[in-house]
Amino acid sequence: MGIAQIGLCDHFFLGTKAKPPPNGHIISLYTVKISHYTMIRLGAIIMISAIMVSIGIAMYFYVEYRPNFLYANAGEPVQVGQVRYIVDYEGTHEGDKDTKPENIFVKIGIKATNLGEEETRMSGGQFYIIDENGTTAQPVYGNFSDQDLLDYYLQPNKESTWTTQFDVPFDEGKQYEIGIRPTKDQSSLDAAMICLLNCIN
Repeated sequence: MGIAQIGLCDHFFLGTKAKPPPNGHIISLYTVKISHYTMIRLGAIIMISAIMVSIGIAMYFYVEYRPNFLYANAGEPVQVGQVRYIVDYEGTHEGDKDTKPENIFVKIGIKATNLGEEETRMSGGQFYIIDENGTTAQPVYGNFSDQDLLDYYLQPNKESTWTTQFDVPFDEGKQYEIGIRPTKDQSSLDAAMICLLNCIN
């Protein structure tokens, strides 16, 4: 017996000979399957690319806008933005009849010099104290003297001195640091950490 010849126009679908569709177009399950997986791969590539771009943008902003911390000990100059500071420990006090601490006031002296060409705002809120356990406290304005810092505009190339204090459970054997942030109008990423007491060099 001879081998049956299958014409080019004969088509099989699921093992059954079938009449070819109009215009000679054949639905290919294989092609549909390939297209399906191609779309899945394309979607995965787009998703991974979007994640990588997001991570890149996040890293850029982290590096570009993270604070630049500067370190010094009490009595040493440190520059934050356009202002050079010298901070010293000036002891403790119990406040006055109008303002009493819950614990005790730790007092610091602040000498600041504006090295810029424009006046700059100085504020007691720029400063905070940190104990060796990482606990922070903001300053307390009590108008204890005419040098107690609240708000002040320091002129270019001028120097001024102030004091401020922090209400903390003070232990003279522990380490304390003073943090300095720039005011908003100084537009600086600098920040300072000054060891106030019991520094380890």
